[in-house]
Amino acid sequence: MASANDNADNAAPLFTAVSGSARQLFQLLRCINFVSKSHVQITKEGLRFTTEESQVMQGIAFLDKALFTAYTYSPPAHEDTEDFEPAPFQISLSSLLETLQILGIYESKDRWSNRDSNYNGINGFSSRGGPTGAFDNRILGMNGICRLSYAAAGEPLCIILEETGVTTTCNLVTYEPEFQEEIPLQKDAIAQKIIMRAGWLHDAINELSSTSPTRLTIVSSPTAPYFTLSSSGPLGSATVEFSKDPQLLETFQVPRRTVNTYKYSLIKGASRAMAIASKVSIRNDEQGVLSLQFMIEVEGGGFSFVDFRFVPFIPEEGEGEEESEVGEAERFE
Repeated sequence: MASANDNADNAAPLFTAVSGSARQLFQLLRCINFVSKSHVQITKEGLRFTTEESQVMQGIAFLDKALFTAYTYSPPAHEDTEDFEPAPFQISLSSLLETLQILGIYESKDRWSNRDSNYNGINGFSSRGGPTGAFDNRILGMNGICRLSYAAAGEPLCIILEETGVTTTCNLVTYEPEFQEEIPLQKDAIAQKIIMRAGWLHDAINELSSTSPTRLTIVSSPTAPYFTLSSSGPLGSATVEFSKDPQLLETFQVPRRTVNTYKYSLIKGASRAMAIASKVSIRNDEQGVLSLQFMIEVEGGGFSFVDFRFVPFIPEEGEGEEESEVGEAERFE
């Protein structure tokens, strides 16, 4: 007679997936690698990785099942297959990225220095091309096959890498998650929505870094100046202004003036996504929560989305408060 343990050992894994591009997974997950740990939620639609910094910043990378050449989701037989979702677990994201790098994935340090750009400094921007393919073989090394599997709650996340006849197996220990809730964005109370090329936001954030800023203030208004990023720090202040030109701001939905301030270091934490994304959707709700959703081109002509949310800066007692009127994400509309 088979024991309960034997039955568990013989059960199909809860989840298995095969990717023909380990570098693609690496690039998407690296966007949210601002802390070493990540929560993982397995669903029938894909894998959701979430990282969090002190309850004031979250990064979410959703690996849709369409990114994989094979994706199998097998809930336990006694569960409702329509509604069942396994409990989330935590892994070391840095360890997962190091595992994927076994296949020789790397990034050129000067990759972004050669982008075609007509950037005009802090006085404005003019038309420019987007980044080169984020998953170019010449930049990111060999492809290789990556197989992921997760047998059941409490089991390790198994990664099998195959390249030119060499197979490497890594088992990452899974842990109980440390947080459950997302930073809430009030989707029925959006104060602004702006869509623009991510490269322009990336250049603006880098331009403002010259003052060693501690804070970043975002101002949007239905009248000029329409969209402004301002930084302040020990070396002074700087401002970048964007015009309302549709070639610059593809979508501009700003019914009234809004002013919100955030820690510059947190916004800077999204710079990897800014660098490889083609577009970014910038939204604020009436509480000042900032959502940055990046649309990233992937192999095969599709898109993937990486989302960030930020809680606005709240001055401590004795500090001067910034003007304030009042950051998952819906897909671009």
